[in-house]
Amino acid sequence: MIEIDPTPALEASSAPSFPALPASATQSALKSETRRIPIPPHRMTPIKKDWINIFSPLTEILGLQVRMNVQRRCLEIRTSKATTEIGALQKGADFVKAYALGFDVNDAIALLRMDDLYLDSFEIKDVKTLHGDHLSRAIGRIAGQDGKTKFTIENTSRTRIVLADTKIHIMGSFQNIKIARDAIVSLILGSPPGKVYAGLRTVSSRMKQRAL
Repeated sequence: MIEIDPTPALEASSAPSFPALPASATQSALKSETRRIPIPPHRMTPIKKDWINIFSPLTEILGLQVRMNVQRRCLEIRTSKATTEIGALQKGADFVKAYALGFDVNDAIALLRMDDLYLDSFEIKDVKTLHGDHLSRAIGRIAGQDGKTKFTIENTSRTRIVLADTKIHIMGSFQNIKIARDAIVSLILGSPPGKVYAGLRTVSSRMKQRAL
């Protein structure tokens, strides 16, 4: 005779249930997070003028605590009880870093409001080793007369570009950064601006067709 247990067996497919974490557990984890972003010397004067526009988004939108360490020349941010988003500290660090690289405050705020924006930086020597007048002419081709070429690349690719001597910083979505980078690389390699404009027109028409 086989004895059969009258109690029904537990279903193997039933999902386990865990109690929700208390709010104090998440807040204690956020309190210990701190980030320090160095500010270049040439951006110290602009950060004093735009200080209200810098700390207001960090405190109001992200709920972070902000202070400027003048001795170390860096901006320090940390999480607080008002911080609700887990990635707030990284967003705040990207915002301050974008301003330190030379972007405008209004352009850098887009990093806080949108999730698919990134920063990309490279140097002219990464593309081609140039010296003297050849390097100056390459920078002139990228900027254009009165900045026309740079503005055209920005408007077509929907990005923001900063020319800092031989370094180039681009802010935008991944696909748009690639479009702007390809145009700038062509200019560095010696392509005339007219040829780059024609390529940008083709790219912009394709982007409009995809949007439709």
